[in-house]
Amino acid sequence: MHNIKEIRTNIEGFKKSLQKRYLDLNVDVILELDEKNRKFIHDKENLEKEKKEISKSKDKTLFEKSKVISIEIDKISKLQSDIKNKLDNILSSIPNIPLDDVPLGKDESSNKEILQSGEIPKFSFKPKSHYELGEKLNMLDFDLATKTTGSRFVFVKDKLALLERALSNFMLDMHTMKNDYKEISPPLIATDNTMFGTGQLPKFENDQFEIKLDDSTDRKFLIPTAEVILTNIVKNKIIEKKDLPMRMVASTPCFRKEAGSYGKDTKGMIRQHQFYKVEMVSIVENDNCISELERMTNCATKILDLLKLPYRKIMLCTGDMGFSAEMTYDIEVWLPSENKYREISSCSSCGSFQARRMKARYKNENNETVFVGTLNGSGLAVGRTLVAILENYQQEDGSIIVPKILRPYMNNMEKIDKI
Repeated sequence: MHNIKEIRTNIEGFKKSLQKRYLDLNVDVILELDEKNRKFIHDKENLEKEKKEISKSKDKTLFEKSKVISIEIDKISKLQSDIKNKLDNILSSIPNIPLDDVPLGKDESSNKEILQSGEIPKFSFKPKSHYELGEKLNMLDFDLATKTTGSRFVFVKDKLALLERALSNFMLDMHTMKNDYKEISPPLIATDNTMFGTGQLPKFENDQFEIKLDDSTDRKFLIPTAEVILTNIVKNKIIEKKDLPMRMVASTPCFRKEAGSYGKDTKGMIRQHQFYKVEMVSIVENDNCISELERMTNCATKILDLLKLPYRKIMLCTGDMGFSAEMTYDIEVWLPSENKYREISSCSSCGSFQARRMKARYKNENNETVFVGTLNGSGLAVGRTLVAILENYQQEDGSIIVPKILRPYMNNMEKIDKI
């Protein structure tokens, strides 16, 4: 969330920053609301001061005047509250400001490739898609999921269910034992205030699964990512500087409506309403966000290196970044059936953007209370990693070679064959 005082002192700079996001927003409306809000506050304070002086004087002849002032204070308070709500609603819907190093662009065509890694496999046959392979193995059942639950769900069975579990365990082991992340098993439900803190609400409400409750004022949602619940661990806290950085990791189901993806990836496991993901979250001193982003991204790519899956790393442009991000690296894994790279992880620095919304702070070296920096990244999306293994390790007979690094997690199984 943006600080209205900072906007007020650097209006032109704020307008230029919003242009990088290709956001059509009338900043003058914000300034008008801010001016009205401050005027109401000023008027209210003056009336409260006058009322206090009357009370001190104990002059009974001024009693009626005090009652009139009280009525006026109530009236101004309501007007000020309405204006403040309008202002806050606008400010809370404005995305984070991109860092200067982020490439300028409206969409993914302006994203910048940083590197490619791994060897793209060459097949002597036409590679099949993951859903063709899974269905032939009798281990992915989309039709049954559609009958029981609806579209964009899947039953993962037998050895592929074991592979899915092995991937989660392998990733967690790597991040906890090698990468210094603390494993957490969090709640899968978040309040509306928690969702607001990381930026899912109010702007992306249509993409969330809300839980129907008897008390309609108590709103709760299934988490779209563990980032939401892990980042909010520091909500409304002042953290000791010595406790930073905080690094957390969780493997959880995630739930998304995919409201804006009608017609996209309707087949297979690429875009599901429910999926597993291993999520990394870092809470750091604000000045350390970019170095932590590089570290986090390297933790994610190391998983792909060990699985020997080809991938590329790209920096998202200003128009393609997520709402809360100031800089984002996407990692895309190679899918032979599509003959292209597809996203498997997104690692973002949010600077102090989420911390302002959550009121998460720490004491710096000057003993000043300042906002922390927050980062999040997939390490990795488990379903998409399963997809990548199926497609990159497929054999002509439809069997799947198990990556060597995963075999200890799969009872030393070397190959997945048809049931």
